[in-house]
Amino acid sequence: MACRSFVRTIWWLALTPLFGCVAVEPASTQLQIREFQTRTYPVRDSKLVMKALINALQDEGFIVKHANTDLGLISATKETNVENPNFALLMGLFGGNEARWRKVAIVECSANVTEFGDETKVRVNFQVKTLDNRGEVMDVRSVSDAEFYRQFFSKVDKSVFIQRQQL
Repeated sequence: MACRSFVRTIWWLALTPLFGCVAVEPASTQLQIREFQTRTYPVRDSKLVMKALINALQDEGFIVKHANTDLGLISATKETNVENPNFALLMGLFGGNEARWRKVAIVECSANVTEFGDETKVRVNFQVKTLDNRGEVMDVRSVSDAEFYRQFFSKVDKSVFIQRQQL
């Protein structure tokens, strides 16, 4: 038993330096985050934009859980297996019954679609919930990467175009 504890301690001491040197980016303000989470479309048809948004989400592998055209709300989720079999094996060997490792990432999306005059405004936000091998939540974090949202809205733009052309 003492040998196992010793090996576990050596293992963690060997890994600690790998995680200590991470560059920290300055945090975005709430206004900056809201800006890249929002896109305005030059069409006064929230139903068309909602349909395009749903299509873009489904193209990305999301399952739409709720859609309410009256309120302009959409919620969707996508599950991804993030388990590393080698890491799981090592954690099982050295961690025993108490071992925990990342197993599933659930990406949740909520969208708000609103008409303003002759335009339709869309605001989306994503969060990632990571579950461990026991199904317990390890962490939850909001996606605040402007490039992620730019790429997502690029797909929505194409979907809006297709919807408008009725292709």
